[in-house]
Formats: sequence, C-alpha cells, structure tokens
Amino acid sequence: MASTEPAAEPGAGGSEAPDRPSDEAILQQQNQIRAEQAKVSEYVGQEENLDALKAEYENGNQNFVQKISKLGERYRTFRRTRGDGNCFFRGFIYAYLEGLLQSQDLVEANRFMSVVQSWKGKLVEGGFQELVFEDAMELLLEQVKEVTRASTDQFSQEKLLVNMRDDTVSNMIVMFLRLVTSCEVQRREDFFFPFILGMYDEPPATVELFCQRHVEPMGEESDHLHIVAVTEALQIPVRVVYLDSSGLPSGGGDGSGGGGGLEASCHGFVPDSCPPGTVPRVHLLYRPGHYDILYAKST
Repeated sequence: MASTEPAAEPGAGGSEAPDRPSDEAILQQQNQIRAEQAKVSEYVGQEENLDALKAEYENGNQNFVQKISKLGERYRTFRRTRGDGNCFFRGFIYAYLEGLLQSQDLVEANRFMSVVQSWKGKLVEGGFQELVFEDAMELLLEQVKEVTRASTDQFSQEKLLVNMRDDTVSNMIVMFLRLVTSCEVQRREDFFFPFILGMYDEPPATVELFCQRHVEPMGEESDHLHIVAVTEALQIPVRVVYLDSSGLPSGGGDGSGGGGGLEASCHGFVPDSCPPGTVPRVHLLYRPGHYDILYAKST
C-alpha cells in the first residue's frame, strides 16, 4: 500500500544538501573517536626505539621521516602516552618522576616536595577547596617519596610504570597538576592574559573563565601557555621538540635522512628561578595535538 505520509519537499534540483554539523557536534565526534582510540592504549607505554616512530610516516610525510632521523643524533628512545587530551601533563610528570628514580637526586626531590606542599596554601587562597585537591597532592608526594626510597626498598621503574597506569593514581595526579596550572595562570593574570588573547578568535572574557574551560577540565589539550605555567609553578625545566611538516625534504626527498636532513625545532621552558645553563629535566616530543616522552642520549 502506498504511503499516505506527505513527501518531503525537494530542494533546488530535486535534492537538498544536508545541514552542516555544528562545531559542537564535530568536536563531540572528535572526542568520541579519541576516547575510543585511547581505550586500547596504556596511559604510559613502554620505551621504544625511534625507528618505531619513523615507521609510522615512511609511506607518508617525508619531512617527518627526516626530522625523526635527525632526532636520533640527540635522542635514543621515546615513550608513548595515551592520546586522551592529558598527554602533556601525564608525560611531563612521568618523565620527571622517572628522572628522580634514576638519578636518586635527593636535593631535587626535597625541593620539589617543598614546592608542591607550598601550593596547598596558594590553591586555597585562589579559591580551590582543599577537599578537592588534598588527596591528589598526597598521591603525588607519595610517588616522589617512593622513587627516592629506591635504594632501600627496591622500588623499581616497573612499579612507577604500574602506578602511573593506574586510573586513580594517574588521573588524580594529572588533575592536581591542572589545578596548579590554573592557579598559576590566575595568580599571574597580567602576564598570561596576552597569551589567551592570541590563542582564540573569540577569547574567553576573563582569565578565570579561560582556566575553567581550557585548563582545569580533564581531557582538554595543552599548549604553550599550559607548559609555561606549570614549569614556572613547579620550577621544572622542560624541553619540547616540535615535530611538524614544515620545510622541504632534503636529499632528494627519499626520507633516508641523508644529506643532513631536516631538523625538528626545539623550545626550552626554563623557569625564571633556574640559574643560567640549567639543563632540562624533562624532554617531550610534540606532534600536532599530542605529546610523548623523549630520552636524550648520554653526554
């Protein structure tokens, strides 16, 4: 039996283009895809040879291939972090804790714990409820205590990896770092507001609103501003290697890395409190939208 429902009116030419999805719908779809991809990866992966990274681009972007080849002159391996929007904070703190574990630098560990503890009062003063962050802060301090007790209780790198793969431990520490970053940005509003103005066509009206939207929520991606704020807040120097497609392939563009090759740009985030010549304690690799951990060769 033929339908008695009225037919939809066709558009010009007998068809009508579907409405364009809203920006919010597109963002939601991207977040869903990213969340699905994240489920199959650990928060922090195993250390891998840079050849594994280069292999991802061998049939694609040759600029990336050549830049990764050049990276091999200064870096020996890398470690993946989950692409869930928290990769910068997770990679940053894992690499720092791992460095403390390997160096057993008790002076640095004590300095860091003092700085973290000093943020309790600053956060409360900044309007953050102690109930929200105190357990997360203690979890971070406990990780530092454990890695610096390695010589007496056999704390291993594997145990640090297990801890930072744990949903509760890993995410609470990331949350705490986000709150510290937010508080630092708001405490230095005059310094950071120009950054915010340059980041968006329609920037949030206030620094506080920016932090509520783009710093504090879990899963919000990090950029230059976040790195400046957290490195200053915790006084930890960081170097970020930026891997992008800029430049023209050299050596005939065959991706072999011959003829010198292209070199990824680097940026050092050194807190004002650090003396001249300070070397980075954390090395991160940035690919568009994502951060992984880099391991420098011994000098």
